[in-house]
Amino acid sequence: MKRSFDDRLGLVCLLAAISISIVISFAIGVTHPVHAAAVKPLPAATPLYTGYKGVRIGMSDEEARKLLGSPKEKSDGQDYYVYSDNETAQVLYDTGHKVTTVSVTYLGKSSSIPTPKAIFGEDVVPKPDGSIFKQVRYPKDGITISYNKTGGDDPLVMITVQKIFGSPEG
Repeated sequence: MKRSFDDRLGLVCLLAAISISIVISFAIGVTHPVHAAAVKPLPAATPLYTGYKGVRIGMSDEEARKLLGSPKEKSDGQDYYVYSDNETAQVLYDTGHKVTTVSVTYLGKSSSIPTPKAIFGEDVVPKPDGSIFKQVRYPKDGITISYNKTGGDDPLVMITVQKIFGSPEG
């Protein structure tokens, strides 16, 4: 099914809001029961993926904007970037103007979309409909990473790196 740019942008904004709400709820400890293997890395595990285009958790808003360019929408609390019809990014900042969340959304199929193996170092078995969800906390690094992919012929992939609030990093 071919979607118009406005339909895709609306879907991306809705899914970004839902994903960020889930990640923030997880970060502040409001969780629902989840299979332990889905959220706990091995004790020695360190993340392969820690940011987008060089933007990392804890970086200043000025540093992030220098790396990402001019946002389509900009505020003290967040920036929204549109790189193409198929790639957008949202960066959230705390009151100290430090990056707390980097969420990237890809639409469609492309070899440039990171795979779960590129993010976590291992493949993730898709559900029967082709969708994928995996979330891993890296307490030593003070971050949580989630990978969400919808099923279907025109998938949406959202990769989010979130600061774990109350961690040594912040």
